[in-house]
Amino acid sequence: MNSQRYRIIFSITLILLDALMIITAFVCAYWLRIYIDFPDELASLVPLRTYTGLIVLQVVFIVGVLLVNGQYFVPRAPSRIDQFYAVFAGVSIGSLFAVAASTFLFKGNTLLTDYPRTIIIYTWVLGIVFLMLGRIFHQAVRDRLRRRGIGQDKLLLVGTGEVAQIILKRIQWSPYLGYDLVGIIDDGSGMRKLRGVPVLGPVESLPDLIERYKIDEVMIAVPELGHRETVRIISHCQRGRVSIKIFPDLFQYITSEAGLDDLGGLPLLSVRDYNLRGYKLVFKRLIDFAGSTLGLIVLSPFMLLVAVAIKLESPGPVFFVQERMGLDGKSFKMIKFRSMRQDAEKDGPGWTVEEDPRRTKLGTLLRKINIDELPQLINVMLGEMSLVGPRPEQPHYVAQFRRTVPDYMLRHQEKAGMTGWAQVNGLRGDTSVIERTKYDVWYIEHWSLLLDFKIMVRTIWQTLALRNSGAV
Repeated sequence: MNSQRYRIIFSITLILLDALMIITAFVCAYWLRIYIDFPDELASLVPLRTYTGLIVLQVVFIVGVLLVNGQYFVPRAPSRIDQFYAVFAGVSIGSLFAVAASTFLFKGNTLLTDYPRTIIIYTWVLGIVFLMLGRIFHQAVRDRLRRRGIGQDKLLLVGTGEVAQIILKRIQWSPYLGYDLVGIIDDGSGMRKLRGVPVLGPVESLPDLIERYKIDEVMIAVPELGHRETVRIISHCQRGRVSIKIFPDLFQYITSEAGLDDLGGLPLLSVRDYNLRGYKLVFKRLIDFAGSTLGLIVLSPFMLLVAVAIKLESPGPVFFVQERMGLDGKSFKMIKFRSMRQDAEKDGPGWTVEEDPRRTKLGTLLRKINIDELPQLINVMLGEMSLVGPRPEQPHYVAQFRRTVPDYMLRHQEKAGMTGWAQVNGLRGDTSVIERTKYDVWYIEHWSLLLDFKIMVRTIWQTLALRNSGAV
């Protein structure tokens, strides 16, 4: 069975599961109204089967609203926060339509039009909860099937450069994405293998490879080649029903966010604008102060235990204080739990890499679960950092990157953060500075309280799941 059929099955089963959850929510709401005398004592309630028509309307309208909003197109890695908002909106709007329709369709039947309105509230709340639980279960089943090779899309990756290697790592680290990476198409490097994946041939071999391996998707990761070469590669992918995805170059990345502005009636093309300004800065600072203060109070006993463990394991201070560069390029002293030997920088500061030999045993664990970053709550409380923002670098690295990385200094338009958009998307530690910069600039241009909340939730989730952890 090909992957397209599995996607259809996933969508159909999600619809059926949502319908089941809506029915379950209504049934539970019915019994809750019987056993809870609120807001007043209930004299009697007609049998549950009498409300069959209402249940059908609930299912039809809620599923219909979710369908119109594209919630049955099953994504590879859905955000639970985005799902919650979609489910919240779908259940709310669908329930209103269902109540309105029941009033119109059953206006001659007082048993159906005069049923306790508390059931509506219960059904609404339980519907949101049950649909979210159902979708989490459905996603877990999909992930497990994909990890076992069921429902995976056969993928060819075009490119062997830095961008291609970033994508390759993400695919290898995330089997739940549902990709079966068949091989890599060489962009002129002459490689035979890349991270254990075979290089199958040049771009000209794409048509034959697509047909031979029954490829479902081709991912083009050679932004440095330019538009004309990209079009040529696409022309080789016309054989068969194959999806084509392209990693954008920097120009596409910038212009895709362009908008229209005006100057006294004269049209202007706004290529870059910053969303975090004015009163929004006040909101962000209030959240940072409240969050860091609460975090220090709640986590202080745990942080004390970590400090004692560090002191017992190796000689030296508990904290590691290092100069980093933050807002407007101003330096500050960033605080971390010490995770390396006391003499780790005797030969000068160095870039932290995976399996760094300078780490202590406890430090390796602290970095793996990002516990070494907790003292930065002090930096946040003092206003030197934010809970969410671009990760700060050492001044000598900033001086180097600003000369070689496009738009690098735009990261310093906002406060540095304990976590950021790049980090929750897997770009931690010894990863591409260029790609991290793109994510950081995107965050700055699209900032919102919801985006900050999403990043914080994803950071906590990834830390608990031990995913994408590493040096930052």
